Amino acid sequence: MSIPGDSAARTAAQLDTAARLNPSLNALISIFHDEAMACAHAADRAAAEGRGLGPLHGMTVSIKDNIDVAGRPTTAGAAFLRGNVATRDAPVVERLRAAGATIVGKANMAELAFGSRSYSAVGGQCRNPWAPDRIPGGSSGGSAVSVAAGMCTGSLGSDTGGSVRLPSALNGVTGLRPTLGRVPSRGSVPVSEGHDTIGPIARSARDVAAIFAVIAGFDEADRTSVDVAMPDVLGQLDEGVAGLRVGMPRQHFFEQVEPAVGDAVMSAAREFERLGAVLVDVDVPMAGEAHRHMTNMVFADACHVYRDRLQNAPETITASVVERMRNGFSVTGLQYAEAIDYARRWRLALRRLFADVDLLLSPTTPTQAPPIEDGHNLLEATRAATRNTYAGALGGIPGMSLPCGLTPDGLPVGLQLEAAWWREPLLLRAGCAYQRATPFHSLRPPTHAAGAA
Repeated sequence: MSIPGDSAARTAAQLDTAARLNPSLNALISIFHDEAMACAHAADRAAAEGRGLGPLHGMTVSIKDNIDVAGRPTTAGAAFLRGNVATRDAPVVERLRAAGATIVGKANMAELAFGSRSYSAVGGQCRNPWAPDRIPGGSSGGSAVSVAAGMCTGSLGSDTGGSVRLPSALNGVTGLRPTLGRVPSRGSVPVSEGHDTIGPIARSARDVAAIFAVIAGFDEADRTSVDVAMPDVLGQLDEGVAGLRVGMPRQHFFEQVEPAVGDAVMSAAREFERLGAVLVDVDVPMAGEAHRHMTNMVFADACHVYRDRLQNAPETITASVVERMRNGFSVTGLQYAEAIDYARRWRLALRRLFADVDLLLSPTTPTQAPPIEDGHNLLEATRAATRNTYAGALGGIPGMSLPCGLTPDGLPVGLQLEAAWWREPLLLRAGCAYQRATPFHSLRPPTHAAGAA
């Protein structure tokens, strides 16, 4: 977390990193240099007077460009939203500022949060700092890259079906998808309101926990927000994992996984066992079919949000996004009803599962980051990337991706932990235990040497 008293120096170094690397990585759509430095100096003045500005005192944070920052455009990466200037901060941004965070810029993303490659008409192709010819994952690619490349300490992304967890995995950082309804989504551009949630990204689970503790909580003006008491998240971080039961799924999650990815994740599972957790084989027979139903719901919801533009001005959206999104028009009412029914049954299955285990462990994504030009269309590429993340999203449960190794190509591998509803503190506690014992969250991509702080 931030160290009071050195905010200006740290912020200046991170902004310098952004100036050096952003032209090639396209992680940030806009950089708030003067505003960020003013906030950092204010944090240092407060520290000199013996005052802390809050739990995120001086922490630099980027904001995905589908989340409102007052006075700045919220484009969601779409050209037709370039003039969409926010009149006020989204509640999550208000909470960051109130906690002493410094907002450094808006992060690039997959256009309209609809894809795994994180290309947008506004920000261009965001690139993976570990290998710039590879995708950064999506849709919160710029959020994860800005953290991984050293442009900021934390970031806010959004996750409909994997958009925080996937880029966290592919860029070697830590990202949390909260329980649906835990963090207000008001003030963000929707994709599928029944599945969208904002979540934090940082290098460490401890910093993710600090951001989550600030942004979580009921918002009576948000129709998806749920009024559930917030526990003491930070007070549980050092309790370890001894005695926790960790479910190892027999079906779906370890299928179609590249050997290097599977090996890294299994090594991580053995590390949890060494730390005192108990590995338990579990059945999750509904997980594979969950992906199809989640796909139908998200596609139909996206077409509902953008119906007029898709039908009357499709040229204002990037062609690959239009091609993928239009699949939602073919989803029938019966298919949507089937998806709702399946989601209810899947949540019942998850309730039974988490009565027997505390955590579910899997690869976040089955492959290392593929090349940007891999011969697959956006639909195929995103379906493959989200293989292990859609099921949890359909269930509305919290999930977190942790770095757990590198492939022989030197690319990060992500470990996914999922838990029952509202048990984010357990995920964060497990993440901190794993990261105290392993170095992977501390590894830096090769581009870091080009000027990161």
